[in-house]
Amino acid sequence: MKVFGYPTFDSNGEMILTTYENEYSHMKMDIRVYKLKAGERRKFGTDFEEVAVLLLKGKGCFLIEGKRYSISRKSVFLEGPYAAHIAKDNEIEVMAESEMEILVQKTKNDKRFSSKVYTPKDIVWAYSSKGKFGNVANRRVNTIFDYDKEPDSNMVLGEVLNDPGNWSGYLPHRHKQPECYYFLFDHPEGFGASFVGDQVFKSVNHSFSAIPGGELHPQVSAPGYQMYTCWMIRHLDGNPWLQTDRCEDEAFTWLHDSYYDETTNSFQKGE
Repeated sequence: MKVFGYPTFDSNGEMILTTYENEYSHMKMDIRVYKLKAGERRKFGTDFEEVAVLLLKGKGCFLIEGKRYSISRKSVFLEGPYAAHIAKDNEIEVMAESEMEILVQKTKNDKRFSSKVYTPKDIVWAYSSKGKFGNVANRRVNTIFDYDKEPDSNMVLGEVLNDPGNWSGYLPHRHKQPECYYFLFDHPEGFGASFVGDQVFKSVNHSFSAIPGGELHPQVSAPGYQMYTCWMIRHLDGNPWLQTDRCEDEAFTWLHDSYYDETTNSFQKGE
């Protein structure tokens, strides 16, 4: 089972991460990234899948059910997200007014729900673990949609921005649902490390992690480089992922109550 990938764009501007049939089929999602040229259009939607389209950068619009939604994002590092989410038997058309990159997340789902377009005003960015663990696990997190926002969806979509040199998903945690991380860096040579269970991979621009359910999966960014992660979870039948499902490895939970001892230059268990 492959758990990490380094895909590239083809001549049509498509970059395939996971599909239902490729070596990352355990994600149970079809995830692709597209580059659009100014004036280009792409349509998404089938009779058996829900679809989410996330703007990574560029300017244009979503066309859904005869409505036009203007979208614009200079960079994932500078501005919040626009994302469209539709059920089966519907369609999203993306029109690019400038060069654009979008991420398209799909999964099989027979349920219907109302189409939604999320804007930066709808998305709350909040620091997680700020000041803890030696002040090196600082990251901003948003949840675009999840079970609480759309219970008829089979997916979760969100974003993380690591402060340079900081950890994400720390303390090491796991959950039963499969999860995919898509990585970008604020400089092309930026890098980090991605842990999937006992395996470690170099995270670079456009790489991704395909984390099987039950595996620990912390991440870290190299000093000097801000790391962006689009995180995508596939609910299991009868077992949707919930915000309360984060299960930290008990071997590390003592760090929550630890303190830094300057005489030994080490963390000690709290009393």
